[in-house]
Amino acid sequence: MNATPQTAGPDASAPGPSADSLGISAAQARNAVLEELIAKDPKQFRVLTGDRPTGRLHLGHYFGTLHNRVRLQDLGVELFVIIADYQVLTDRDVADNLTEHVEELVLDYLAIGVDPARSTIFTHSAIPALNQLMLPFLSLVSVAELNRNPTVKDEIAHSRQSAVSGLMFTYPVHQAADILFCKANLVPVGQDQLPHLELTRTIARRFNDRYGKGGAVFPQPDALLSSAPLLLGTDGTKMSKSRGNSIALAASADETARLLKGAKTDSERHITYDPATRPEVSSLLLLAALCQGRTPQEVADEIGSAGAAALKKTVTESVNEYLAPIRARRAEYAQDRDLLRQTLREGNERARAAADATLTEVRAAMNSHY
Repeated sequence: MNATPQTAGPDASAPGPSADSLGISAAQARNAVLEELIAKDPKQFRVLTGDRPTGRLHLGHYFGTLHNRVRLQDLGVELFVIIADYQVLTDRDVADNLTEHVEELVLDYLAIGVDPARSTIFTHSAIPALNQLMLPFLSLVSVAELNRNPTVKDEIAHSRQSAVSGLMFTYPVHQAADILFCKANLVPVGQDQLPHLELTRTIARRFNDRYGKGGAVFPQPDALLSSAPLLLGTDGTKMSKSRGNSIALAASADETARLLKGAKTDSERHITYDPATRPEVSSLLLLAALCQGRTPQEVADEIGSAGAAALKKTVTESVNEYLAPIRARRAEYAQDRDLLRQTLREGNERARAAADATLTEVRAAMNSHY
């Protein structure tokens, strides 16, 4: 991989329609164009994606984003995967076990097929130049813009903290630095993350207008919308590490069976796929279908009137069969902690080279390159 940041070709780097101003349908239409461009010339794209190290990744993560990362990597798209360790400093319980959580993420990445020879796995804290971009970027946004970001509001609501730290408040700007330090031009997101990306596009545009001197320092990255439907947790709410309702990729077959046995369903015996009126049953059907490579309707028709017990048995067998090779690889990698650290060292080195080059360009544009 080239350590020096690269911008996309003319088709991909041209700003796409704003999802906020034109609506989700416009973002979805842009998505179709992007997929065609990726198929035609994947090497014109650089993707930034990642996770906060707050615990092991789960099935919602896998079918929502992780599977797509490996797909893009295998197509030939350049992939940067950030472990956002600075963004968990607001959570004391997580921060106290940060090394363990970071290594768990690396294990999950390697197990699902992220290849450190083709993709860059790195941490926030190891890339000083990335974090230094926060200061000029903060000068380009107002407090009001940060305050009304719906994704930040949701983070604050679920943080269970009595006061909001300055770090949490500036998450969207930090995320802009994550994306722009390597000049990523494509960011896989769910619809709920579009406001974050829209602020990144705004920061890139404002920086170019103020300091670009007729040229663009930063691309305005496009959103690659996830096509994966929402998977509910075992309690019928959104699957989340913090809510304790998820099934970790690293969970054993027995633990998976126990968790799914307690999953919420409903009182109707005949199994049908109807997300609007039977969300819990439909989510279980969807999970089985994703693992089997079939449609939820096909799985429902096969179970029919056998009831919730048969549904849970089908889902358990499907999940355990699907995850078996991932779990085997994970167990193998877990025996070699030196490999995990080497993966991070090499990824951090490549990310630092990209960040240093971008910061040098930013300083020159701002006339602060002394």
